[in-house]
Amino acid sequence: MKHILSMAIVMILISACAAVPQVVEVPTQPVDQPTPGIVSELATLVANTAEIDEVIVVTQSPPEDFFTRNGMTLSLPVCNGLTPPQMEGPYYTPDTPERNSLLEEGMAGTRLVLVGYVLDQDCQPLPNAWLDFWQADSNGDYDNAGYRLRGHQFTDSQGRYYLETVLPGLYSSRPIEHIHVKVRPDAGAEVTSQLYFPDQPVEGLTVMLEERGDYFVGYFNFVVQE
Repeated sequence: MKHILSMAIVMILISACAAVPQVVEVPTQPVDQPTPGIVSELATLVANTAEIDEVIVVTQSPPEDFFTRNGMTLSLPVCNGLTPPQMEGPYYTPDTPERNSLLEEGMAGTRLVLVGYVLDQDCQPLPNAWLDFWQADSNGDYDNAGYRLRGHQFTDSQGRYYLETVLPGLYSSRPIEHIHVKVRPDAGAEVTSQLYFPDQPVEGLTVMLEERGDYFVGYFNFVVQE
């Protein structure tokens, strides 16, 4: 009798385990231009999808090749005072999707990869800092009905962020290209600001640009009060 009960318990446990779905975390990627360095990993996952019941998309740490400039690794964060705040403007939309890439299939414009650190006032990297980006498209138009070219993310364990997007265009009431951003440390106050480009620089808020063939990499470190 004891033997029969033991076998019954084992069979119940086996059935319960078989019902638990396998969960695989997949790094985020652009729809039409996958981030270099994770394509082979994604291909392996796709080849084994028969064994996957659920896929959870998670924020991807910045690929290391984006953290080099002119062949030099950006291993030492640079900070020159707190990031100046600027107005939010009329086009902010809360509750954006969590994603590193704002690229969509068929989106016009020059690709931009924006990378950097979120640092405290002592120039120390801040993990898990929240950043929310929004911008106009290459024609200078904002999507105020949905979340096109809008998204938030969190810095990785080294305080780094990266954003894949397009260079914003001009619109009639604001003749200077810019990207809006909100930054909030894990235990600090929120800062709202804007980023600008070298052809129309703004002190303390200008992105360094490096051309890489048919796209640009921009570098900017946010310095906030924790």
